[in-house]
Amino acid sequence: MLALKLLLVPSFLILITLAGRRWGPGIAGWLAGLPVSAGPILFIVALEQGSVFAASAAAASLAAVASTIVFCAVYSHASQRFAWPGALSITAAVWLGAVSLLARLPTSTPLSLGLAASALLVAPTLFPAQRELVAARNMSLAELALRALAGALLTLAVSLSAARIGSAWSGLLTTYPVLGSVLAVFSHRNHGATFVNVLLRSMATGMYSFATFFLTLALLLAEYGTATAFSVAAVASLGAQLATLKFKDLRLRSPD
Repeated sequence: MLALKLLLVPSFLILITLAGRRWGPGIAGWLAGLPVSAGPILFIVALEQGSVFAASAAAASLAAVASTIVFCAVYSHASQRFAWPGALSITAAVWLGAVSLLARLPTSTPLSLGLAASALLVAPTLFPAQRELVAARNMSLAELALRALAGALLTLAVSLSAARIGSAWSGLLTTYPVLGSVLAVFSHRNHGATFVNVLLRSMATGMYSFATFFLTLALLLAEYGTATAFSVAAVASLGAQLATLKFKDLRLRSPD
């Protein structure tokens, strides 16, 4: 399990980074909406704590789609005025405030679905106006390694914390945008605020697959068990991700 935590997310971070270099931040952000971080962490929680506990956590994770979209929008705006340390600090504080409010709500799949759907619908209006992109620069193997290391450390910290708290906070904490944080910080530092805005706006679009994944788990885990629920959720999530392709503006890419 430790190997899964330490290898899966960093590997996907490298793939997203390379996709962003080839096809631009729009595609990179869209891919980052997949539940690559939160999904494996919740799978581990389900194995350790049981499917009933995990179903409750999945409902909380579904509600946390709203807090992830808040993260994306706040970082996009903060990056217009601050360097990455300030932007990340402000965004992390706002995200923590958002999940603290969500933790006070009753664990309810219909309520979580309503919050997630509302956030997804209003998300396009929350971001700064888009400006023209500049070309992304080449990156070294050392920078790719730093991104992978940052992803591994964040994933390990989140998963260890999630296993020691109740189902609601566990579900909320597993949705901390590990991929979004690492991609936003490195992109902001290397390519500027406009690049970050495209990436995080596209990540919000990709969150439809994230919401589908956790809605499926919340509905199926308690009755059908871990293996079946996660298998169906993975297929449904990929279907939702492909469905959003027609809403993606593929012109949101940096020029070659």
